[in-house]
Amino acid sequence: MNRIHYLFNHKKERVLSIYFTAGFPNLEDTLPIMEAIQAGGADIIEIGVPYSDPIADGPTIQDSNMIALENGMSLKKLFSQLVGFRAKIRIPVVMMGYLNPIIQYGMEEFCKKCQEVGIDGLILPDLPMQQYLDEFKPIFDKYGLFNTFLISPQTSENRIREIDSNSDGFIYMVSAHSITGAKTGISEEQIAYFERVKALNLKNPRLIGFGISDSESFSTVSRYSNGAIIGSAFIKKIKDAKNLTEDIQEYIKSVIS
Repeated sequence: MNRIHYLFNHKKERVLSIYFTAGFPNLEDTLPIMEAIQAGGADIIEIGVPYSDPIADGPTIQDSNMIALENGMSLKKLFSQLVGFRAKIRIPVVMMGYLNPIIQYGMEEFCKKCQEVGIDGLILPDLPMQQYLDEFKPIFDKYGLFNTFLISPQTSENRIREIDSNSDGFIYMVSAHSITGAKTGISEEQIAYFERVKALNLKNPRLIGFGISDSESFSTVSRYSNGAIIGSAFIKKIKDAKNLTEDIQEYIKSVIS
């Protein structure tokens, strides 16, 4: 069973996924950060593949992408870092990235490498659903990788249901029509959107991302979904960390407590 399926079969609420950019703040921080995220009590690790033009991301994650690339991070380097990580990491791990570098690497070779090191799923925000179904789904299936699509407040019910029927694992609910970044508070408009999607009774679990940063926002969105994804707020924490391992664990514990 895919680890993502296993997780959601055993935990239905307050699931926490933590995103970080591979190669940030330092090139060799990938595995130490993953270990600290797991030790802190998060449920899913989301590894961002650095890219020069991350269209869905706000300034904090864009900045981490630039620093990671300047540090020398690449897909080849990332896969070399991930060899053997399953000896220490038991929770699901997904990769988030953009199509361009993956296509350049070779989609089949990329998926094969993901399977070899122990990646469970992919989030590719700029992958059109039809292209996924026509070209890439057989490859994802061959290597046991779940694909996660994003929905937003502007996504129609028909589109949401289409995404639900063509998804495994979970659906990434973008909390607002905006780029990533920690924001203040959850608005009534956002809650109406969360309730609208919850009422659709989708077959896949839903995690809410964009603007989740602390215990309060995590608890709020978890009332309308299976949990949340934290990215920008976590990137800020590790950028300013005095002791990377301790600060990561402390932050995650403060979110889920």
